[in-house]
Amino acid sequence: MNSHKIAIYALTAKGAELARDIAHSKNVVSYVLERYAEDSDISFTQFLPLIAETFSLYDSHVFVMATGIVVRSIAPHLRSKDIDPAVVVLDQEGQFAISLVSGHLGGANNLTRAIAENIGATAVITTATDCSGIPSIDMIAYDNELEIGDIGLIKHVNAALLDGEKVGVYDPEPFLDIEGLSDYFYRVEDVVDLIELRCGVCVDWRVHDLPESVLKIYPQCLRLGVGCRRGVPAVEIRGLIVAVLADHGVAGQAIASMGTIDAKNDEEGMLEFAERMGLEIKFFSADELDKIEGTTPSGLVMKHMGVGSVCEAAAMKQAGVQDLIIPKNKSARVTMALAKDFRVKDI
Repeated sequence: MNSHKIAIYALTAKGAELARDIAHSKNVVSYVLERYAEDSDISFTQFLPLIAETFSLYDSHVFVMATGIVVRSIAPHLRSKDIDPAVVVLDQEGQFAISLVSGHLGGANNLTRAIAENIGATAVITTATDCSGIPSIDMIAYDNELEIGDIGLIKHVNAALLDGEKVGVYDPEPFLDIEGLSDYFYRVEDVVDLIELRCGVCVDWRVHDLPESVLKIYPQCLRLGVGCRRGVPAVEIRGLIVAVLADHGVAGQAIASMGTIDAKNDEEGMLEFAERMGLEIKFFSADELDKIEGTTPSGLVMKHMGVGSVCEAAAMKQAGVQDLIIPKNKSARVTMALAKDFRVKDI
């Protein structure tokens, strides 16, 4: 992607030359030890403080230096495989490209292969599924733009695949593309069929009570509409939404975005809620919301916002539908509604 940001680091003269050969994209920045730096580089004198500053700023990091130096420098900054950036290590001669951290979800394996092909190096990939030529469930989910529930449960599925077992998948809509992977996966008709299996995969926006052996994956197909009075804190907004989702058996992880009226574009509680939940927030004008049919109008909302519905209309506007999975629910100062986006690509 054009927005993918990569940092390359070099500690030697040869390493600096290799870093510059790779750093040909506008989104690639080369950090070079001061004595070897040129105008195109960002120079540094102290390596460990530099990594502490830059590690969270880039999607990928490429180190032209010894693997041991890299391991010791990044160790304090590693958090989790689903959020850590990709880390690739090269020797200064350009003989080997090693995928070190976040091989799958972070994209280090793909980046390693691309760099190796570019400079004529040998790509070193050590993730078990890649070495065995077996598809990994995390990469399949990533390729299908699905949200993995508990990253730690990926190991159950991939371990079964490595042992030569087929894995059952409950995916009623369906969202997960496993066509052509019949040697590794098979579909089950009922979610309870997963319970007695060694492991399984559940792909659904609904909540299911399943054992730890089942990996839950959530399609990003739900659109949340929210309204609130001025000055309502994020915790109050979250309280209503969490309670309503629980009452309806809907997984919050399947919500891809939230929407409201543009008069709320400076509402601190709403902005904080969206940021904490990792949701893109969309603002719509009163005219846009007023054109949405099928809402339950409110005289109070009309009086203050100039439109009969905010939360229901905003949910349906995002989803491109005229019905709701969850109609308007309200607390003393917050309203919410939920719609399903059928435009999300089914297989």
